[in-house]
Amino acid sequence: MNTDFDLNGIILVDKPQGFTSFDVIAKMRGILRIKRLGHSGTLDPMATGVLPVLVGKATKASDILPVDEKSYIAGFRLGVVTDTQDSSGTGLAESDKFVSEDMLRQVADTFLGDIMQIPPMYSAVSVDGKRLYELAREGKTIERQARPRRVDSIDILSYDEKTREGMMSVSVGKGTYVRTLIHDIGEKLGCGGIMTSLQRTSSSGYEISDCHTLEQIQAFADEDRLSEIVRPVQTAFCSVYASVKLNNHCSRLYKNGVKLRPEQMGLKGDRSQTEEILCVYDDNNLFLGLAKVDYENDQVKVYKNFY
Repeated sequence: MNTDFDLNGIILVDKPQGFTSFDVIAKMRGILRIKRLGHSGTLDPMATGVLPVLVGKATKASDILPVDEKSYIAGFRLGVVTDTQDSSGTGLAESDKFVSEDMLRQVADTFLGDIMQIPPMYSAVSVDGKRLYELAREGKTIERQARPRRVDSIDILSYDEKTREGMMSVSVGKGTYVRTLIHDIGEKLGCGGIMTSLQRTSSSGYEISDCHTLEQIQAFADEDRLSEIVRPVQTAFCSVYASVKLNNHCSRLYKNGVKLRPEQMGLKGDRSQTEEILCVYDDNNLFLGLAKVDYENDQVKVYKNFY
């Protein structure tokens, strides 16, 4: 069995329905026998799909992952409004208004791009030190400020005009609630709408096909084969940031937190940009971390280390 000292990286979990993201972390602690765990991108209990679990030193990456786009396949039903904006909630209103597929597509398209979204009461957003879902469970509703969000695509995969039920695939930026998106589409259609299912198909640059169930991860642990499914933390960065390799001398300086000059790292060429983040490796191709290059002040400093 690996230990807290030699197991570092990202394990991609296919989160089961009925589990909170915290439940997954608790289960993973038992499987891995490691306390130092985190995750990227909270999923509601109803949701399934991609949940990157950060292990060991990789937990340092939780707030700096560069790919913020997430993709989902969501089930929905029009003509219903609930307090949770999904099928798990208490019904608040119903409508028998007819909505054609063309009407649905036209309204959905108006939500593409930069939008303002009010976080739902049943969410983990914190207000004055208390989670909104905690207030909601107490029967309280408070005013929430709309927040800027991004919707990259909405594709209606199927829609039954008789039952007003269907499936859609969406790609959104960080912090966007799919159930609120469906609620707002339903509101604009004048009939209401709720989410009936949700699967996250990609997150932080990883796909659902890369993921493993908790049962599969347990089997890898039982066979002492966890190293086969732990992805190096640099895989979260290497598709976005350029890489640089340091010689032994500069590697020691970098690891000691000493600021370097771009020239020492072999950085030449266009300096029109003021700042750049790079993946840093030593001569043995060991990933050391991320460096922030400040061209204006002619210096390079450690952004986040992982050695």
